[in-house]
Amino acid sequence: MSTLLLTHQSFLDHDTGPGHPERPDRMRAIDKVLAHDYFADLVREAAPMRDDVEEQILLAHPQTYLDMIKRERPGKGEGRVHLDGDTVMSPGSWEAALRAVGAGLRAVDQVVDKGSGIRNAFCQVRPCGHHAETERAMGFCIFANVAIAAMYARAKHGLERIAVVDFDVHHGNGTQDIFWSDKDLFFASTHQMPLFPGTGAVSEAGVGNICNAPLRSGDDGERFRDAFESRVLPALKNFSPDMILISAGFDAHEADPLASLRLVEADFLWATETLVSYAEKQCDGRLVSMLEGGYDLSALARSVGVHVRAMMDAG
Repeated sequence: MSTLLLTHQSFLDHDTGPGHPERPDRMRAIDKVLAHDYFADLVREAAPMRDDVEEQILLAHPQTYLDMIKRERPGKGEGRVHLDGDTVMSPGSWEAALRAVGAGLRAVDQVVDKGSGIRNAFCQVRPCGHHAETERAMGFCIFANVAIAAMYARAKHGLERIAVVDFDVHHGNGTQDIFWSDKDLFFASTHQMPLFPGTGAVSEAGVGNICNAPLRSGDDGERFRDAFESRVLPALKNFSPDMILISAGFDAHEADPLASLRLVEADFLWATETLVSYAEKQCDGRLVSMLEGGYDLSALARSVGVHVRAMMDAG
């Protein structure tokens, strides 16, 4: 059984403009690490442009929102447009956004298919997705990639209970918004607070399916692991999912310029190994990870490296 890597050249064409932290060089930094012989056993596929991708987007977003994104997208040769102060679309962004969603759908298909030879999957995508709310683009995110993948796993494959665990330094308000009233979708998040987007308090619990474990500025790996072990893992085990998806943001790293937690690669390795081990024991190994944040290129590349290697070492 192998780990699947899904990515695509089009992710370089999502041009966010000079000085924007969510930039194409993030993909190049990860590519360089994952090109090492250490990752030779990865099964590599292009993130697909699926015929059904818009249909699946509507699992998490209404038609009016999809229509708005279509209306706002710039055409070839046009300039960039801002969906909000942080969220940019260039002429290449539409394809990138659809392929980012498509990567999650393909990953779910392969992980669920027992005959595929795929145990788990990492989606190296941009734009990221966990800040995209039901009817609102924000925080660099256009479509709610991981939430769409979760809802697709249920609608397409009949899995009943899907969990998303998010360790990005910023709270995944979009995933929480989309999951809020659905008892069969679970969302857990560790994140720095206060920090953008301003959500993620412990009191935000949905219908008992939301578990927030906020951290304070300056917290290190010991505090992060304690939050995971005392809040996230007990809630995850109580939910008893059929599949786990990870919103894998690496901006809680001590080198990241957008926040002030003090995690290092060993902490991301531990979190990944913990979730992979749980999936192996309780979810028949079904686990899909989707890239979210991480803006120091060296720290991002190293962190993704240990994350993917932990997935490859499963079983």
